[in-house]
Amino acid sequence: MRTPASVGKHPIHPMVVAFPIGLWVFSLILDVLYIIGWGGDILNDVSYYAILGGIIGAVFAAVPGFVDYLSLQGHSKTIATWHLIANVSALGMFAISFALRAVDRPVLTAPLILSLIGVALIGVGGWLGGELVYVHGVAVESPEEHEH
Repeated sequence: MRTPASVGKHPIHPMVVAFPIGLWVFSLILDVLYIIGWGGDILNDVSYYAILGGIIGAVFAAVPGFVDYLSLQGHSKTIATWHLIANVSALGMFAISFALRAVDRPVLTAPLILSLIGVALIGVGGWLGGELVYVHGVAVESPEEHEH
């Protein structure tokens, strides 16, 4: 099934989701290192901006993802709905974490817990995205489609 949001037959959404995922996981690693006393305040600052970059990247990735979502039907649409819910919830967790950090820059318990939940949610969302692609063939062009 060819995806509507693509460039040169390559779906855009999976190309860009790596950025928010990587930035958010990186921010969580920096938070843990900061809390255990490695690296000093710079880790807290870099984590803050990594979360912001992840938020921007997630919003950017959501646009082609939503275009693709609108083209789905049946069981794939149900899985995609849960994928969307998990990832938008993760975005919400990181947005709240970012807002709390903007008020009080050192890592506090609440922002760290929100980041942990956010990373867990992107894990679930990623698993569901993999289910769509590798089990249901969403955004995978069949050999018949490729010939045309």
